[in-house]
Amino acid sequence: MSTDKKFTAEDFENLESNEGLLELIKEKSGLYKKVHKTLLYTEELRLLQIELVKLQRWISKKNKRVAIIFEGRDAAGKGGNIRRFMEHLNPRSSRLVALNKPTEVEKGQWYFQRYIKELPNPGEIVFFDRSWYNRAVVEPVMGFCTQKQYKEFLVQVPEFEHMMYEDGVIIIKFWLSISKDEQLTRFEERKENPLKRWKFSPVDKQGQTLWDKYTHYKSEMFSKTHTSYSPWMIIKSNDKQVARLESIRHVISQFDYDGKEETKITLTPDPNVVMRYFRSNSNID
Repeated sequence: MSTDKKFTAEDFENLESNEGLLELIKEKSGLYKKVHKTLLYTEELRLLQIELVKLQRWISKKNKRVAIIFEGRDAAGKGGNIRRFMEHLNPRSSRLVALNKPTEVEKGQWYFQRYIKELPNPGEIVFFDRSWYNRAVVEPVMGFCTQKQYKEFLVQVPEFEHMMYEDGVIIIKFWLSISKDEQLTRFEERKENPLKRWKFSPVDKQGQTLWDKYTHYKSEMFSKTHTSYSPWMIIKSNDKQVARLESIRHVISQFDYDGKEETKITLTPDPNVVMRYFRSNSNID
């Protein structure tokens, strides 16, 4: 039986700050911890997004080219993470790339060709919601490529990324890591929520039954494509809000931009949430 007391209009009319709201909730409801966490997250996100705006201005001014890749199993939170990155950025110098399956013409091209034209221009940040790494995990798991194509891809990726690195393109590669139980929970939420139902695809349905196969190809991808010039950063993502904050922190920590020293928030990512891939890593997925 709930012990919550009723809120009145007068309660809210007298509020002057978030602290006052928290005190009111503490007094009248059992939701204090949840609301407190949400308010902390909202304020941290706001301060980190201010840093992203400063970073974008610096990237534009210095003509840097930045590609940020988000990979992970279905429902790992790639789209939601990218939205928090892009929310307040200038759309003239930031872009989202989320390519559909290749056309018949594209299938006959060199695999990387359709991605090359999406790479960042000088002064631009490009966010990839999935990338050329489709061929490392999703395609071989689902049978969308041959083993010959898959093996050629793994040989070519380090060379492809090294050419970009030598030409000055900054690549940040994220793998959002979630547990099998968390993925199932998110799939169920997608099916129940009419605003998210569009996200649930036939490929998603295979995510749970082919879990171990995904794990095998993911491990192969890390071991063949994690390099000193283009490392994989693993983000523990069972908690969406924490994953979003720490991903932003990691990106910000990679640049020495104008005004960085004036920040009012820590810009060093939590090493328990954000970590480089190592063969000895024990990952939740």
